[in-house]
Parts: sequence; C-alpha cells; structure tokens
Amino acid sequence: MADRKHGEAPPLTETEIRSQDWYAEDVSGQHHARVAFIDVDLTEVVDTGAVFDECTFRDCRFNLSTHTDAAFLNCTFTGCSFFDATFVDCKVAGSMFDRCTFGLFTVRGGDWSFVGLPGADLSRTSFTGVRMREADLAGTRCAEATWQFLDLSGAHLHSADLSGADLRGSDLSAVDPLNTRLAGAVIDGAQAVVLAGALGLDVRLDRG
Repeated sequence: MADRKHGEAPPLTETEIRSQDWYAEDVSGQHHARVAFIDVDLTEVVDTGAVFDECTFRDCRFNLSTHTDAAFLNCTFTGCSFFDATFVDCKVAGSMFDRCTFGLFTVRGGDWSFVGLPGADLSRTSFTGVRMREADLAGTRCAEATWQFLDLSGAHLHSADLSGADLRGSDLSAVDPLNTRLAGAVIDGAQAVVLAGALGLDVRLDRG
C-alpha cells in the first residue's frame, strides 16, 4: 500500500457499507463521516454537494459517475475504478489513492491539494484548473495527459513521466527536469523559462 505523507495512518472508520448496489443513484447532499465503503457499486452515480469526511473506499466502482461541488476530505481509496468519471469543482484535499485505475478520468476545477497519487497511471487523464499544491505525484505516469492551468506548487514529482502531456498554463516550479520525464510535453514560453532555470541556465530574454 502507498504510504501517506510523513507515514501518517489513514483515519479510522466507525461504520461500514459493504457490497451495496448504488448504481445510477443520486447521492446529492448526503454526508458520510468515517464510513468504510467496501465493494460498493457507484457506477453512474450523480453527486452534487455530497460530503465524504475521512471515509475509506475499498474495491469500489466509480465508473461513469459525476461529482459536482462534492467533498472527499482526507479519504482513502484502495483498488477503486474511476473509468470515465468526472469531478467538477470538488474538494478532495488530503485524500490518498492506492492501486486505483483512472481511464478517461476528468477533473475540472476544485482543490486536490495534499492528495496522494504516487505511482498512479494517469495517462490520458484530463485535469484543468485544479489546485494540487503539495500533491504526492511521485512516479505517476501521465503520458499524453491534459494537465492545464494546474497549481502544482510544492508538488512532489520525482520520477514522474509527463511525456507528451499538455502542461500549458500549469505551475512547473516543482518540476526537476533532471528526474522527471518531459519528452514531447507541450509547454508555453513562461514554463520554458522556468524549466531552463531549473537546469541552471542563465535565461536572458534580451539580445544584448
């Protein structure tokens, strides 16, 4: 299992929901705290404004689900599937993902700061306008992903693979080009200056 930042243990749960079929249910406005969801089918769930506080999701299916203005605070996701799931303006701060799958995963806006996604396969995912400060993205595989206008300040990107990813508009100040794969990545001029500076180059925009 991937470790949380500083080796912190996941929050303890107090109640359990096991092997439930929530297929296509509307869970908008629900509030769950310290609940363990085990083998729950959340496929095509519609969720506006639900709050999951310090919950655990194990072997759950979020495929084709849509979450808007929802909160997953300091949650733990293990072995979950997020195929074609969409998160819009959600707060997922402090949550940890371990051995999850993210095919065609889409995130627009919201706060994913301090999230743990180490080693995750995020290839071809789409993250746009998301706050991901100090996120643990070590070893993530983000080839050909769309990662635009992200706040990645302080993010841990050691050994991440960003090959072919569209990174335009994102804060790349935490990227070390010597230990992050960037071949074919799409960046803008300002980002090129940041990365050149990280390589120790003396960037001068004038010709004098």
